[in-house]
Amino acid sequence: MRYAYIALVAVLAALMVLFMVQNLQIVTVALFAVSLAMPVWVLVLIIYALGALTGGAVYAFLRASVQGARRTAA
Repeated sequence: MRYAYIALVAVLAALMVLFMVQNLQIVTVALFAVSLAMPVWVLVLIIYALGALTGGAVYAFLRASVQGARRTAA
């Protein structure tokens, strides 16, 4: 099983490098008065990290809520 996990990580890393190489175009992102120019792959990486952070926070909040409800019900 360990080798399957290593192979999966290697395939995902190769796909990420391929994605980075194919998305070198510069895009401009504007939010309020701030405007940033960055490659597409950097933008996707930032959005992915923000999604992982918010998803993890929601998961932790829901888990704490369920555990708190179980304690008060018991």
